[in-house]
Order: sequence, then structure tokens, then C-alpha cells
Amino acid sequence: MAQEVTNFARFYGILKKSYSFATKELGEVFKEEVVSQFSGGRTTSLREMTKKEYDEMCDKLEGFTPELLRTVRDELRRHRSVCLNLMQRIGVDTTDWTAINKYCRSPKIAGVEFRELDIDDLDRLSLKLRMILRKQKDKH
Repeated sequence: MAQEVTNFARFYGILKKSYSFATKELGEVFKEEVVSQFSGGRTTSLREMTKKEYDEMCDKLEGFTPELLRTVRDELRRHRSVCLNLMQRIGVDTTDWTAINKYCRSPKIAGVEFRELDIDDLDRLSLKLRMILRKQKDKH
């Protein structure tokens, strides 16, 4: 399929004007979630959107839908909460961001600091944490 949209100035102009706070806080995650929502989950890439999907997305964003941002932010918060809860059960002090980041930086865990994890990374992390918990339970 040929790329239908080649100029993304409208999208980035809308983000800069109306959603700058979201793009600073959530960065690439916000863009990917928005694109995924308007492509029906088919893609997270602007380049792979159809012209119709792109136009519909921009029209909606220009109408400033705070629910969209809230959905992305809430989803990220929910995934983070799950991981923090699991870490706490493992024995990581989740009241100390230094301890959380040190734990996450381990190549066997995530390889990056907690704040750098997107929703997919958090899903993979929660799976690893559940396996660690299961192994701890089997030892006792």
C-alpha cells in the first residue's frame, strides 16, 4: 500500500498548539496511542495511516478532546500502578524512586529507568515481575 499522507504538518501543528503539555509529559507514547485509536489499532505510525484516518484524527484533535488525553494518561497510570504493586510484593521499596529506578535499570528487569517505560514495556515488565513472584512462592 502506498503512503497516502506525506505531510504531517497539520498533526504536529495541532499538537504544538493544543496538546503541548501532553507531548512534553508523554512524548511518543501519546502520539502512538492517538494514531492507534484512529486507525482502529491497525498501526501506531502516522506514515501507515490512510488519508481518511489522518483527516478524521486531525478534525477530532482540532475539536480538542480532553477525554483522549485522559484515556492515554489513565492507561499509562494503570500499567505503572500494576508494576509498582508487583515490585512492592517482590520487596522493592516503592516509596523510594531511587530504589525503583535501580531495580528497573537491571538488564534482566527492564534495562531503563521506570519513567522511560511505555505501555508495552510495562506489560512486559509486569509479566517478568509475575514470574519472579511465582518463583519466590515456589521456593517457600
